[in-house]
Amino acid sequence: MWGVWLSVPDLVSFATPSARPRAVVFGCAGLEVTADEAAFFRDADPLGFILFRRNCDSRDQMRRLVDDLRASVGRADAPVLIDQEGGRVARMRPPHWPAHPPMGVFGRLAERDPAAGREAAWINGRLLAHMLAEVGITVDCAPVCDVPVEGAHDIIGDRAFSRDPALVIALARATADGLLAGGVLPVIKHIPGHGRAFADSHAELPVVEADRAALEATDFAPFRALADLPLAMVAHVVLKAIDPAAPASTSSIVVREVVRGPSIGFGGLLFSDDLSMNALRGDPRTRAEAVLAAGMDVVLHCNGDLAEMRALLGAVPVLSGAAADRWARAEAMRHPPEPADIAALTNRLAELLGPAQA
Repeated sequence: MWGVWLSVPDLVSFATPSARPRAVVFGCAGLEVTADEAAFFRDADPLGFILFRRNCDSRDQMRRLVDDLRASVGRADAPVLIDQEGGRVARMRPPHWPAHPPMGVFGRLAERDPAAGREAAWINGRLLAHMLAEVGITVDCAPVCDVPVEGAHDIIGDRAFSRDPALVIALARATADGLLAGGVLPVIKHIPGHGRAFADSHAELPVVEADRAALEATDFAPFRALADLPLAMVAHVVLKAIDPAAPASTSSIVVREVVRGPSIGFGGLLFSDDLSMNALRGDPRTRAEAVLAAGMDVVLHCNGDLAEMRALLGAVPVLSGAAADRWARAEAMRHPPEPADIAALTNRLAELLGPAQA
């Protein structure tokens, strides 16, 4: 079994402010932790880390990297995140790891055979978890719960399961259950919805013009149905009908009225989307201050730029008491992987998806 699981004494001590890590998840620059990075992480004590393609070369290399990141903060249970959705968004790729299909493939299967679609999505989540757990990763930034609309920017595209919120709900739930069965925590994204965006928030700030009723019926529906899950990532998208002045990630109005409020009712831990994205304005410190002021529990800074990390550090406090409680509840949902015949599951997934990928 890989990983260290929090015991009751751990949860109690973690509630003490002096024991809390800082409310940030950092990236690193390359395939190994440099001496400068290790020293910075030791002093900064981030909650955890996030890996990208630049950090993934082989199983042995990734295991060493993950171990060294955790060693730098002196916490064997520090979360290590990755965006491993399948399709275009896959940091771990062949030849060292199997390719997984984009989530839209499961939606097409479910349109023809809902039960087969749910089964395939669960197996896919379980296989993703196996791949991640092998190298010590404990959190997958998936599933995508956005509901695309006609003409929207293809930054979401086939990363979404479907344009039908009911199918998104069913398949995202199955994927999350598969990840949890494999000992990996899912992160639902991009709450409260990125599917209507006509721009890529990596490059610019999208503004969604839809009225409140349309958002409630479509965009918010999957997140509302999955609000019991422990972790979510908040979009850098302006919902003009709710707060025309700020993206959701920096809008206390959206967080209070929609994400935490009756529209969705999410009670888990909120990550911001990456602070490095061009949808946000200002320097790294200003961006960190803005997302935390809006109600994010943890900020994500992903590009591995050490100078930027140093610049924003002073804006990031230790986890608040409420955030620490939310993180503890999330960790309590993570269990050692359930036994699974990985070869049999791989064969079954190929059997189910054959027609969907034809």
